[in-house]
Amino acid sequence: MTRWRPLPRIRVLAIGLAWRGRQLLAAEVRDDAARLKGVRPPGGGVEFGERWEEALRREWAEEFGLEVAVSGPPVVLENIYSHEGEPGHEVVFAAPITLPPCPLLEAESAEVREDNGLPFTVRWFDFDALDGSGPALYPAGLKPLVAPPEG
Repeated sequence: MTRWRPLPRIRVLAIGLAWRGRQLLAAEVRDDAARLKGVRPPGGGVEFGERWEEALRREWAEEFGLEVAVSGPPVVLENIYSHEGEPGHEVVFAAPITLPPCPLLEAESAEVREDNGLPFTVRWFDFDALDGSGPALYPAGLKPLVAPPEG
């Protein structure tokens, strides 16, 4: 298992909020012992000179092979955290997205690869259970700022 550590700099991230009813698609975040620590909506880093919307679409194309549409304005939050004793600092753009018709909409989970080849798992999680009876939703503080679409 590869041990992930936060980078020693501020990162700018763009993550996509993909909904299936009241379920949110999120990637598993595991600790060094492979225990589920929490979940985070998929996305990735914004590159220098790239707008957050472009980064969000690029990350989904690279990792899922999907062309997603940004379907609403972002929530922006600063996240200062610790993972396995190492500090992390990021500014996160979290925006609702619309997935095209694809098998991911019907599957309960999927194995995906980062652009560096590392595998990760995404699942549909009951939004109401996140930060409660279910796993923690990362970045911390995101849940009260977002909600599943009506209807």
